[in-house]
Amino acid sequence: MGIDLKGMTTETRNQNTLHLDSMSSLEIVTVMNQEDAKVPQAINKHLDKIAKVVELAVECLEKGGRIIYMGAGTSGRLAVSDASECPPTFGVRADVVIGLMAGGDQAYTKAVEGAEDSVELAVNDLKRIHVSDKDIVIGLAASGRTPYVVAGLQYAHQLHAKTASIACNENSEIGKVADVAIEVVVGPEVLTGSTRLKAGTAQKLILNMISTAAMVRTGKAYENLMVDVVQTNEKLSRRAEKIVMDATDCDLDTAREKLKIAQGNSKLAILMILASCDKEEGIERLKRAKGHIRQAMKS
Repeated sequence: MGIDLKGMTTETRNQNTLHLDSMSSLEIVTVMNQEDAKVPQAINKHLDKIAKVVELAVECLEKGGRIIYMGAGTSGRLAVSDASECPPTFGVRADVVIGLMAGGDQAYTKAVEGAEDSVELAVNDLKRIHVSDKDIVIGLAASGRTPYVVAGLQYAHQLHAKTASIACNENSEIGKVADVAIEVVVGPEVLTGSTRLKAGTAQKLILNMISTAAMVRTGKAYENLMVDVVQTNEKLSRRAEKIVMDATDCDLDTAREKLKIAQGNSKLAILMILASCDKEEGIERLKRAKGHIRQAMKS
């Protein structure tokens, strides 16, 4: 039986862009902007479910588990992109948030024929990273029916891993096999079926929420500062200094001095200043507080 696209909102025609090919450049970008503005409104209806996924992710991270994204095409690229931003932003290891894309790394820049339809690829990808009951597997598919994602969620479920899905059609196949189903209907695309547009934007915003909120909940922020930022270049080194200054109201010389003592660890430098403690005590406090600066200050 062939794939039936008729019932999918992501495949229907947008009545506001039936004459897209006759529009001026300004008219095209204007209607695109108007359609994009509908995306946050659609997401707003599903914040409770997104928060539930965050809670599951926090639970997994605190047990030493991982957040694992799975997707194909645009969804896969978004998954890989969000995962790859977590180590420099939050100081986590590269294997804490993982993005799996149908077809592997090569598919990021060039489509791999048939990869999104492969059940075997999905299972093999999860076996390769040894998915377990400590992990959460989050499947992304704008259509909600991508076989690679469905199979991945089914296999993860068999291993008692937590599962969640992000789709842009209601009653999705991936939603039926996930513990938590997020189904954000953003309406027909400006260019019919081009789900890299509104659907892709929705998925990106949701991934931003999940990874950021989960990291904040596990101690990767103090106030609204990313205190575990990794100083891999000059810009990030300057940012680390500014973070220490903003968090403690100290001057630049003090920030640099404490960062040097803390061997570049912004979180430790901040605690040393706020709690008036030395490096060794700061390390012990943070260990007891599981990385949360506020709790470390009280200990």
